[in-house]
Amino acid sequence: MSARPRPPAITDVATAAGVSYQTVSRVINDHPNVATETRERVLDAMQRLGYRRNIAARSLKTRRSGVFGVVSSGSHLFGPTRTLLAIEQAARSKGLFVSLATVDLQHKDEVAAAIEHLLDQGVDGIVVVASHDQAAAAVLEARADVPVVVAGRVGPEHTLAVAIDQEAGAKVATQHLLDLGHRDVLHLAGPAPWVDARARAVGFRETMAAAGLAPRTLWADDWSAEVGYLAGRELVDRVRRLRTTLPTAVFAANDLLALGMIHALADARVRVPDDVSVVGYDDGDGSAHFVPPLTTVAQELDELGYRCVELLLAARDGVATSTAVAVSPRLLVRESTAPPRDPARVVLPPVRGAVAVTAPEPAQRGADG
Repeated sequence: MSARPRPPAITDVATAAGVSYQTVSRVINDHPNVATETRERVLDAMQRLGYRRNIAARSLKTRRSGVFGVVSSGSHLFGPTRTLLAIEQAARSKGLFVSLATVDLQHKDEVAAAIEHLLDQGVDGIVVVASHDQAAAAVLEARADVPVVVAGRVGPEHTLAVAIDQEAGAKVATQHLLDLGHRDVLHLAGPAPWVDARARAVGFRETMAAAGLAPRTLWADDWSAEVGYLAGRELVDRVRRLRTTLPTAVFAANDLLALGMIHALADARVRVPDDVSVVGYDDGDGSAHFVPPLTTVAQELDELGYRCVELLLAARDGVATSTAVAVSPRLLVRESTAPPRDPARVVLPPVRGAVAVTAPEPAQRGADG
């Protein structure tokens, strides 16, 4: 058998580009002191020759692997999944590699074991998507000799953190409903052990209180559309049973809960937004194609991923030792919200042969009334 040809080396690239070995090295390491024309000539030569950087050799020389670890959940939920993708894309744009560990973020021991696993690989740093209390606790207890950045809203004891300002997102969503004229607004909150759910509930409460209005919060057991549907059925059943009126607006803690709520209202022949306005949170895939298209809060997760990588690099290079970065979300107004009608005119038709469905009782339901 013929010998396999050796892969091209830096010297081959230098010869093909007509530059020195040192110039090729500067281009590979993204050194700023290289003329644009020279850089393009080197990159063109690398592509023509099929040159690939020897990561192992670079690691031995620089004592840096160029690999960062990410601990996240294997969840289908939009927030954690999109955050993970954003971090990976931002790292790749910097010429870095990502080693992923997926765990159940609700179990501190699993998160801690994943951090240790990544440290054993010799990563240059770790990002933990700490959307649950137990994940945040595991970061605090970790003994890492590399920087660990938390992606999520955590306490001041976490020295390196990047988070979406969830309270601000909830405030802008609630204020949108108040500006439309709504005064009876229900917040369908996410599960209480999740950091983001509590932050959104706080933003809702503070905005209602600032307007002199009583906040009403219904806590959900999880983030699914099914639970949103069951909560909506429970709400409609309670209104029928107590002969009260529906809220004129619902702010749901994510788009899936909002989708389930809209389904339940439609089953009761309550129109959105004519009878009840609905706001979601996430701007998840498909939210613009709900019926009606959903007003929601976009979390700017691409920006979150970029900031996580930037902070990790700064910490690795000794530039940042204690930093908390907040990313502002934005409201997307669509057709699921409108000025309120007179609640007394929203008449629920009688149930015809249907069996009432009651949502399972979450840990903190009714915490705010």
